[in-house]
Amino acid sequence: MGFGGGCHWCTEAVFQSLRGVGNVAQGFIKSLAPHDSFSEAVVVTFDPDVIPLNVLIDVHLRTHASTSQHKMRGKYRSAVYVFSNDQADSVQRHIKDAQNDFDEPIVTMTLPFEGFEASPEQFQDYYETNAGKPFCTTYIDPKLSKIRQLFGHYAVRE
Repeated sequence: MGFGGGCHWCTEAVFQSLRGVGNVAQGFIKSLAPHDSFSEAVVVTFDPDVIPLNVLIDVHLRTHASTSQHKMRGKYRSAVYVFSNDQADSVQRHIKDAQNDFDEPIVTMTLPFEGFEASPEQFQDYYETNAGKPFCTTYIDPKLSKIRQLFGHYAVRE
């Protein structure tokens, strides 16, 4: 499953902080036109017996600006990238249900996964290697705190 919406350093750290997530590949994902430009995102492999897809979607919706059509949406496309029509149906249904928890309309799209390019090696595992730096303390730490607060059972970082 692919997830994009904000900086891929943040998105990578968010999903790496969850139980049941096996691997998080940070980079850029593209879909079909008109969303065929690469946008910052991650590809997540997970164990659905440990963390259900719906929880991953909920975490994603709550850790980026999922209700904002801001001017950086080309670089930070708000999307869940799927590999099958069944996944697309499940994701769309869950986002529709999750709308009840938000005051503004969710802009997160469900898009077919069409390609991935990994970030340069020096940016991989960004939070793990830069946790004390200003970017991490300013942007990533609050997201991880939110996960512990809202999804504590699934959080691996204390």
